[in-house]
Amino acid sequence: MPSLRTAIRWTALLAASAVLAIVLGLARFPAALLLGPMLVAIAFGVRGAELTLPRPLFLAAQAVIGCLVAHAVTPEITRTIVDDGALMFAAVLVTVLAGAIVGIVLTRLQVLPGATAAWGSAPGGAAAMVAMAEAYGSDPRLVAFMQYVRVAAVVLTASVVARCLVDVSGAPATAVAEPTQVLSVLATLGIAALGVGLATALRVPAAALVGPMLLGAALHAAGIASVSVPGPLLDAAYAGIGWYVGLRFTRETLHATLHALPGILVATVAIIVLCGGWAWGLTVLLPIDFLTAFLATSPGGLDSVAIIAVGSKADVSFVLGVQTLRLFTVLLTGPILARWIARAAPGPDA
Repeated sequence: MPSLRTAIRWTALLAASAVLAIVLGLARFPAALLLGPMLVAIAFGVRGAELTLPRPLFLAAQAVIGCLVAHAVTPEITRTIVDDGALMFAAVLVTVLAGAIVGIVLTRLQVLPGATAAWGSAPGGAAAMVAMAEAYGSDPRLVAFMQYVRVAAVVLTASVVARCLVDVSGAPATAVAEPTQVLSVLATLGIAALGVGLATALRVPAAALVGPMLLGAALHAAGIASVSVPGPLLDAAYAGIGWYVGLRFTRETLHATLHALPGILVATVAIIVLCGGWAWGLTVLLPIDFLTAFLATSPGGLDSVAIIAVGSKADVSFVLGVQTLRLFTVLLTGPILARWIARAAPGPDA
């Protein structure tokens, strides 16, 4: 029976994810509950498990992470943007230009068609880039593959960097800074729902994440509401995002894009290295540590980077400020860059 097979596969996925998350946790890797499920899901997806996390659950997980970030956000983020706005915007431009350069190279070498290379290498929200690429006539499979390979690589790289640079021998960091009282948790869930609704109505990019994050941060910082995320809910959100990303790596997608895989991997490494170099430069220009600069310039998902930043004692204000600016910049400039890169060489979707 298909339903029985699906239930068995989900049970195996849950069990394997739990085991790997525990192992990574014992090894003191930040965001082990994100990294473990993601790696297991990649293996399941490539082996043809045919499992998908329903999108509403993924959006709910993003909303929880938005509340996690909201709890960590303080008025310092605003002051950080005001004080270091020029350098933060420069960091955003470097990341966007790195993606554009990689897209041009992939197009020149005819590894991928121009517009597809542009959307795939754009350092923005992966789901948003795939949706926009499809709307603009590019191959969504190649774009999704490029985007999620990069997200996975960034999460792995950022986790390793955090593990090497940060002493996490103490108690693991969580979003809960005060007792998770029932009323506080209910208020947080209400903020999450209202934030998603408002952001969706206003057509805000990454509404499920950004809406609760901005609304929760404003209410929490003003003392109007207490944002509190219970541990089990946070763990489920971590795992949900990991599964959603990992299960996108299906065998069919892999076969359809196998000829472009070497170029995609080189492009992914190139973007990470370019952004890492700029991160080092930021440590010279600003009084911030390398981990904070690396996470701020990482061309990965905002939700994944936020999880690692909160869990690794980085400067969350600076990281989220740069990442949020980059997300909006990429979404605004994406169509322009796609057309520009598409002209670099003739291609099927140029």
